[in-house]
Amino acid sequence: MSFVEELRKIPPVTRFLCGSLLSVSLPMMIQLVSPYKLLFVRELVTQRYEIWRAFTTFFIGGSGINFIFDVAMLYRNSDELESKHFEGRSADYAWQVLLASLSILGFNLPLRTFVHTRALLIALTYVSSMLAPAGSQTSFWGLITFPVKYLPYAFIAMDFLMGGPQAAAVSISGAVVGHLWWWGVWDNGVLRGWASAPRFLRSLMGEEGGDGRPRNLGGGVYAVPPRREEPARPAGRNWGPGRRLDS
Repeated sequence: MSFVEELRKIPPVTRFLCGSLLSVSLPMMIQLVSPYKLLFVRELVTQRYEIWRAFTTFFIGGSGINFIFDVAMLYRNSDELESKHFEGRSADYAWQVLLASLSILGFNLPLRTFVHTRALLIALTYVSSMLAPAGSQTSFWGLITFPVKYLPYAFIAMDFLMGGPQAAAVSISGAVVGHLWWWGVWDNGVLRGWASAPRFLRSLMGEEGGDGRPRNLGGGVYAVPPRREEPARPAGRNWGPGRRLDS
């Protein structure tokens, strides 16, 4: 089986997120692109209209082994969400990731954060952890086993130890957005009205259509529109096929 076919098995939004992380980070690592061109600088976005910075800021990975860890973390949590909890609804997942990303930018404006990759990873990890089956366990680098719902807090603690209060504050912003995402859409439901993707996004991802045929969403995922319900039959006894009674 070809490499391309293996890639197409990955759900479309997860494939886009992981591909973006690789596409943005690798050219920076080999010094083809200056990191300064990728960072989020509010003045450059709002005054010079360098809009791409609002996108690239979420896909600047760490260096060395940290980058591999970032890719694995993004793939694991995004695939978990899209394949299970958003099965057949990749457009809704893409829309909610977009809203979460905009919220992360808003929360970090007072901090003047340049890179928001970690915050997005923490947000996805938070939602994935909260939606995990009750009693699910995870291990931290194979050393400590604990309930998976505490995993985001373990990452925040690690960021505090390795990067100090500033790094922890960015991670906390991701956890706050993740909590609002989970609570507003899955738990309380107060934000559920904002959770459905606009029609243009559904159409773009092939999730709209009333002809009853499956829609290819990419990554080996197909959405099948619901069948039209048949009219209800009158209540009463089913007598079966009629037969003539001979005298």
